[in-house]
Amino acid sequence: MTRLISRRVVLALGVLAALGGAIIEAQRSSSSAALATAAERFLASLTPEQRQQATFAFDSPERLRWHFVPQFERNGLQIKAMTEPQRKLAHELLRTGLSDRGYTTYTQIMQLENILKAQEKGGGPIRDAEGYRFSVFGTPSAKGTWGWRVEFHHVSLRFDVVNGTAISSTPSFAGANPAEVKDGPQKGQRTLAMLEDTARTLVTALDAGQRKTAIFTTTALNDIVTENANDINPLSPSGLKASEMTAAQKDMLMKVVDSYAGLMAADIAADRLAKIKIAGTDNISFAWAGSIERGQKHYYRLQGPTFLIEFDNTQNDANHVHSVWRDFRGDFGRDLLREHLRTSLH
Repeated sequence: MTRLISRRVVLALGVLAALGGAIIEAQRSSSSAALATAAERFLASLTPEQRQQATFAFDSPERLRWHFVPQFERNGLQIKAMTEPQRKLAHELLRTGLSDRGYTTYTQIMQLENILKAQEKGGGPIRDAEGYRFSVFGTPSAKGTWGWRVEFHHVSLRFDVVNGTAISSTPSFAGANPAEVKDGPQKGQRTLAMLEDTARTLVTALDAGQRKTAIFTTTALNDIVTENANDINPLSPSGLKASEMTAAQKDMLMKVVDSYAGLMAADIAADRLAKIKIAGTDNISFAWAGSIERGQKHYYRLQGPTFLIEFDNTQNDANHVHSVWRDFRGDFGRDLLREHLRTSLH
């Protein structure tokens, strides 16, 4: 009787796992379809001249070019070159890849350009809240392989869809200058507060021995280490591993991860987290450089077998943030493309 019950339990668990996989697959397909529909509507609204600026072959080297500084020479169709209906469609495309919090975050980053422009009075680099460029790679399709990107100062977002069933969303960069608005109508706004505060909560919760391992230097790094490199490797020192943390500290660590993953649409975020959990959350390491006091220069990174997060707040007297999520094998959809090619050949 016990064996019979055990077999039924195993069978039930198998059915639930299969259902769970089917639900995730359905969510991916739904998201892929939404991305494709939004991109198709955006492209359909463009004139032939605009379409020529906005579209590239999927295998174009342009798809792998990226940066987060304003001076970088970019291609794509700028927001300021769009009509109001076209801008609305461009923002609808942006919404399909992001959560509500993510959409608010990235549009706030864009609007910070107006603050910089007013502060610098034309004396600094190009500041343009309408300078962000939209690009589409390949032909949008719910079942095909294609992608899109939006990029300019402090924003670099891309979504590569492979075979209509898998979506890559890295590298994804978010910056904020000022990190905290000091005056004016937006005084007090901290666009990337969650990314900073969750990590500080973790580092201040470590005991003296743990901090000695996690804080590898008391001098903050000047910027994210990987910059805009196309290929990256794990960074050293790796810091304190999750396996050396208490249960409460591990929960804080995952809140840091969630603060980044949660910028993406729900199924894209779930995919990111699933890869991390498969590789083992105990294998995630946390490293910090600089002061742990708010308002002081600091840097931190999280990395596991599959991913790297970097955060730096040192420029402009620790009021200028750079942050990035990278996948060691999956940036630009490389892992998905390799798997697609392998299974297609098979």
